[in-house]
Amino acid sequence: MGDEIVICETCRSGVDAGAALADALAASCPSGFTLRRVECMSMCANPVSVAFRGDGRATYLFSGLNAGDLADIAAFGALYRAAPKGWIEDARPAGRLRHCLVGRVPV
Repeated sequence: MGDEIVICETCRSGVDAGAALADALAASCPSGFTLRRVECMSMCANPVSVAFRGDGRATYLFSGLNAGDLADIAAFGALYRAAPKGWIEDARPAGRLRHCLVGRVPV
């Protein structure tokens, strides 16, 4: 599988926010990641949802993201790639994203 960013492209917040963020991420996907679009991540109450996952690595689920979070998504991607088994100890460099964390699933 490799490292992936999974995004709900059907998330809506009055507009097609999920599709817009998916398109923006496709144009600037952080290095080393594959972007995977899915139809629903069951976070409808707080769109847009994004997950980071990889083989033998922790999985992180975020919600409440928008196109203004692209730089923080890239910063989190760099932290994730550098962290042993994807386990991030200090997410402050990821800016607002650290406050949008819904859950972390260990390996």
